Amino acid sequence: MNRTFSQRRDRLLTYRAMREGKVPSPRRTQCPACGEESSRLEWDRSLQVCPKCGFHSPIGAYYRLSSLLDPGSFQELEEKLCPADPLAFPGYPEKLAGLERETGLKDAAVAALGRIDHRKAVFLVLDSRFLMGSMGTAVGEKTARCAEYAAKKKLPLIIFSASGGARMQEGIFSLMQMAKTAAAIQRFQSNGGLYISCLTHPTTGGVTASFASLGDIMLAEPGALIGFAGPRVIEQTIKERLPEGFQRAEYLLDHGFLDQIVPRDQWRAVLSQLLALHEKGGRS
Repeated sequence: MNRTFSQRRDRLLTYRAMREGKVPSPRRTQCPACGEESSRLEWDRSLQVCPKCGFHSPIGAYYRLSSLLDPGSFQELEEKLCPADPLAFPGYPEKLAGLERETGLKDAAVAALGRIDHRKAVFLVLDSRFLMGSMGTAVGEKTARCAEYAAKKKLPLIIFSASGGARMQEGIFSLMQMAKTAAAIQRFQSNGGLYISCLTHPTTGGVTASFASLGDIMLAEPGALIGFAGPRVIEQTIKERLPEGFQRAEYLLDHGFLDQIVPRDQWRAVLSQLLALHEKGGRS
């Protein structure tokens, strides 16, 4: 009885607060970029892009793949690959177990075989919900295996990066993945494989300094932060003010690092066109 009264009281207080503009409605989402509220339905229809300012909110790996692939074509690869704890880092196993329960992921990357408009490719998607998409031994191994599988099957490789960099809990073993993944990508490309690198917000650190920057075709989402060190670290190091928009996708496109910026609702169409051109080129 007391619990029922408490629940009614809490609902009433929440309703009053919403009417006074103190908290967002549960049915509405507030954009972290512009601060404006929109209905959850509008966010869902726009694939988690702010209907007001166009801010591209980070999304999960399975969500992204579901928006890209032909229905029924998803086939997960290396789904049992789990991170190691080579340094016996305090609290690391518990952190991993908690994130697995929370996200349903075993690590920060999901690999899959799938099709876009009936054209097959190998996909790897990093998920920033899992330790900010950081690259440890499992992410590095999964990336390398994807490149090897794509080479074996003579398929294009498409990687969506979203990462805070190397995983500190795995120390030097994490940093070693930079060379490992870069070498795997280089072997794949040397054998004629097409690698499309898709950069999303944020892509930083060791991931940027390795496989994310090696695409035959370099694409990015609008406004994505892309770089090795963060802007504040660079400014503190060189003692200079950085240009406006430095390390954002638009700045990198203007300076030749990217080939195209792709809004989220256009990824499937753009990748379909690129796969079609690749197919006609006879490389696969």
